[in-house]
Amino acid sequence: MVIIRFARGGSKKRPFYNIVATDSRNRRDGRFIERIGFYNPLSTKGISLHIAQDRLTYWRSVGAQLSMTVARLVKKASIVKPSM
Repeated sequence: MVIIRFARGGSKKRPFYNIVATDSRNRRDGRFIERIGFYNPLSTKGISLHIAQDRLTYWRSVGAQLSMTVARLVKKASIVKPSM
């Protein structure tokens, strides 16, 4: 099953997350199919969340599931309504 979730990057105590579409059996920071956005919780200037809406819509249309955290951020950003 394809799942849209975080892949952690950044250094110690400075998290940066890529939002990726990946097979649910892969490791958190392992192989992924496509990077569709990012989330930077410590951003002080500019944008902290960016998701390619067209790619998110595509992956949802082919059956990809959102992780709980990504679903919460998508709902908060009101990009598309998450269905679980």
